[in-house]
Amino acid sequence: MIMDPEVLGYYEQGGERTRLRQGRNRLEYWRTRDVLRRVLPPAPARVLDVGGGTGAHAEWLAADGYEVELIDPVPLHVREAAALPGVSARLGDARDLPVPSGGADAALLLGPLYHLPERADRVRALTEARRAVRPGGPVVAAVISRFAAVHDGIYRGFHLDEEQRAADYRGLETGVMVSCRPGGFRGYFHDPEEILGEFADAGLPRPDRYGLEGAFWLYGDVDDWLDDEERRELLLDAARRMESEPSLLGVSGHLLAVATA
Repeated sequence: MIMDPEVLGYYEQGGERTRLRQGRNRLEYWRTRDVLRRVLPPAPARVLDVGGGTGAHAEWLAADGYEVELIDPVPLHVREAAALPGVSARLGDARDLPVPSGGADAALLLGPLYHLPERADRVRALTEARRAVRPGGPVVAAVISRFAAVHDGIYRGFHLDEEQRAADYRGLETGVMVSCRPGGFRGYFHDPEEILGEFADAGLPRPDRYGLEGAFWLYGDVDDWLDDEERRELLLDAARRMESEPSLLGVSGHLLAVATA
């Protein structure tokens, strides 16, 4: 299948090498790791990391003793992930996985749904993840909140630009988000309720949903909390306690949805 060339160009800039390692994005990284360590089967299980980028999560999963296979459509990502200890990586598309049925103990889609604006493609990717996992294994999908662009735009000052502001407001209606900045992000942002129907149409049961960052990613001093180990643990604990509160799900920048195949 053909990847959107603009999305491919965005990722070929190499930003995924450091995105989850710097600034407030570390909150997304640590919270994703926190949830995965609770929902994945014990190591040494076989984890299929679909759209795993340069291996930010594959790296710690392998270190935890998991057998990790990463599949990604971006050649740069595959090369860098393949160099990680204990990680195998190859090119592939989430909508047509080059793996046998039931060969994995868990499947992660921690990026593909961001870049499939057509609902049928998102359901197909979820269906493929379900096919790849043994019965009873978890399928974990990450989505970006429908409201993230407006929140982020206010936080970072992009909302002052009339063209970007209009694009973000269109995204609230359609889910299709387009950055007006050169080389900026293009993707699909979910309403938290929307993912329930997509899982159902993929033959998966109603997923548990976890808001990753809560409102904390919008705090001006969140970097200070993340820099200090003691304060960071307090922050992560607070986010954990509110992670599945329905009224707060959309405030998070990212959500995880987890169901068993």
